[in-house]
Formats: sequence, C-alpha cells, structure tokens
Amino acid sequence: MSRMPLKSLTDKQIHFIGIGGAGMSGLARIALSHSIRVSGSDAKDSSVVKALQALGAIISTKHASENLEGADLVVYSTAISANNPELVYARELGLPVLTRAGALAILMSESKSIAVAGTHGKTTTSSMLAVALQACSEDPSFAIGGTITASGSNAHRGTGDIFVAEADESDGSFVEYHPFAAIVTNIEHDHVDFFATAADVENAFKDFASTINPQGFLTYCADDPGAFALAGHMRNLALISYGVAESADLRVDHIELGASGSQARAVWHGKAIGFIELMVPGHHNLLNAAAALATGIELGFAPADLLTGLATFRGTGRRFELVGTVHGIRVVDDYGHHPTEIQVTLAAARRFAGDGRLLVIFQPHRYSRTQAFAEGFAKTLDAADQVIVLEIYAASEKPIQGVTSQLITDAMTKGRYIPNFIEVTDQIINSAQPGDVIITLGAGDVSSLAPIIIDGLSRRFD
Repeated sequence: MSRMPLKSLTDKQIHFIGIGGAGMSGLARIALSHSIRVSGSDAKDSSVVKALQALGAIISTKHASENLEGADLVVYSTAISANNPELVYARELGLPVLTRAGALAILMSESKSIAVAGTHGKTTTSSMLAVALQACSEDPSFAIGGTITASGSNAHRGTGDIFVAEADESDGSFVEYHPFAAIVTNIEHDHVDFFATAADVENAFKDFASTINPQGFLTYCADDPGAFALAGHMRNLALISYGVAESADLRVDHIELGASGSQARAVWHGKAIGFIELMVPGHHNLLNAAAALATGIELGFAPADLLTGLATFRGTGRRFELVGTVHGIRVVDDYGHHPTEIQVTLAAARRFAGDGRLLVIFQPHRYSRTQAFAEGFAKTLDAADQVIVLEIYAASEKPIQGVTSQLITDAMTKGRYIPNFIEVTDQIINSAQPGDVIITLGAGDVSSLAPIIIDGLSRRFD
C-alpha cells in the first residue's frame, strides 16, 4: 500500500482519523497542497483544526462512521483505538487503510527523502535540517512532529527535491519510509508498551536502516553506543558519523555552552569548516546541529550556507520553549518524557537559571513508561531545586495496578506528588521569586499550565 503512486491520489479524498495531532495535521496540510481532498475527525476543536478547515479540509470534532462519506483512503494515528467507529467502518467498506507512516511514505515518494530517527532529538534535528537547507536556497518539503518556531509550521510542501521527515519509531512503522538517506541520533529503550526490551528497539532500528536506498547514506552519532552499534551492522551503505569522538567524520570541539545558546567548532574529515552557533541551549542541541550539518554536506550543500541557516534556528514548539517572563521569572515548556531527555533538559535549564532556582512541574506519560523508568525519573528530577509531579497522563493506556506518580516521588528527595492542577499552579505562582525558572515538563497536557502560571504571576506582581 505504501507504494501507491502519489499522482494516483490527485482529486481523491483522504480521510484522517485524529487529524488534529502534530503528525497527522502535517500530512493533511501536504495532501491539500497536492490537490488531494481532505476530510478528517478529531476528539476536539483546536487552532490546528481551524487552520486546516481554512485550507479546505472538512473536519468533524466527533468520531462517527458518517464522517467517511466520499473517502477513497483512510489514514489513522496510532493513538486511535482499534474499535474507533470510523476505523471499523472503513474496514467494513473495504477502503484502503494506512498508518501515518504509510501515508507519509506516499507523500514523499517522489522526493529525495531524508528520514530523521532516534529515541531523542528527532523533532529538533529534522527542524534544524529543514532550516539549514532553506539557507542554501533549497526549498525542502518537511513533515515534523513539532512546530518550527520561525515559520510557525510543522509541515510544508516545498519546490525543492528534498523531503525531510521525522521518523517516529514508537510503533515500528518507520520501516515503511524507505528513505534515500537517514539520520539516527541515538538508540535507547523507550515506548515500553510496544518494545518489551532494549534489544527489540535495536532490532527495529536495524530494520529501519536496512530500508535506506543503497545509493544513499546513514548519518549517525558516533558518541551514542546504540547508534554506533547500528552503524556496525550496516553493509554496502555509506556511513557518515558526527559527534565529539575523534573518529567522527563531522567532529565538534571547542564547545561553549551558554545560558541561552551554544557554539562549537565543526571539523569535517580533519579540516575546520567553521563554527556552529546556536540560539538554543544544550550540548545535545550541538549534536543535533552536527547531524544536520553533516547530512547537508553529504547532500552536496556548502558548509558555510548550512552554518548560516543553523545560526538562524530559533527552536521548535515544546522543546525548551520560553513561553514568557514575568518580573524576572521565566516560564519554559518542554516535551521531555524520558529520563535521558529530562537529564539534558535540566542541565540546560540550570545554565539558563544562573543563580535562580529551578522549579519543575513534571507529568509522567503512560503507565508503562512510569513503571519501567520510575527510578530514572526520580534520579534525574532531583537535579532541580523543587519538583512537583502530577498524576500520570495515560495517553491510550489503561491503568496498571500499583503504578502511580508516587513511584517517582517516593524515590526522590525533593519531589512532591500533587495531582490537582489548580493546587499545583497556585503553589508555583505563590512560591516563585525573581530569577527563578519554572519548567512545565512532559508529553501530556502539562503544557496547558504554562499560560495559567504566567497569568497568575502577572496578577501577583501587579
């Protein structure tokens, strides 16, 4: 099904179940640009839904079988349950049904596709690559699981030959992409609801890498044990490495980590080619930029132009996003939901805070992840000065007996378990002092608290 020709979908109607999601909305936007009729449904109205409706999509804010009227093809998010009435009805009608990955594979099939994969850093790295290529007078298409701050968009149909796609490994469906080239930032055990063991994750990435075009290449992080091991399994495929490792094809050194940005020298095959200068903080973001730079060079673009583009990168939504500042108190929102992500985020936040305190509101994402990584969450979160842990955001999971957020706070020295959103915001608003940094952290709906906190701080200091 993923080999369905893109041209065959012109004037057809694709129905997206869960169209308001970050990934699905991007595909719908690109489909509309190809003169494909789009319909869809989502559980709630949103600015994303309204924007798609303005572009011509027909969208219902309830799931019902009648929403499929006129549909020729159905695409569903993996967050959609198997008994969703639209999904059930589509199969009863015998309509072609695709995962998001299958649909994206079709939309990028006529381009030179670059799939960006990895347990952490996919969204930022794919965004950096898209922005860097734009500075090279290339107008790439892209489909990313987050909004690029500068453009305010998560998807775009460009006029250039290249298509940058974020490749989500969470359900193994990224094997459907068959890209020309790929980036693997790192490999670590996550998505424990789908991958029982670390070996399962490693095997999924091997399967993904094996689908790369033999004429293409794999860019991987030489500093990451998982990505390094993956490269060792690849045969008859060009390999490009990046990192601080001496052996890396694109090596970063002379690293300077600042409160709001970072820089490092870039050395390509032993020759200095310039400096990576970023307006986003953290060592991890220098590595993400190095991945984008190495990939761009291998694609034939000038290092100086790529570096110019990276210097303009202002981040992506929910990736250490400064939501607002009130009376010297800065409120940051971040998507981190794995212990490794939280560790690098809080390290960057500590530099950002300077002499101020680091106050964190963390919302665990999924019962299975909390059960697997409770001790890791506890250890990394204790790096903050104060931590409030909300109840688990279930996503599509059913509760697991005995698994609550207290598994985390019981193992902490600074953590408090407070499930009530109102109580949490009141406490943070009343305790914050000028110079503090407040972080709303997690992949659920914790981000909704950031504007409430900003509003409360504004009233407190009026």
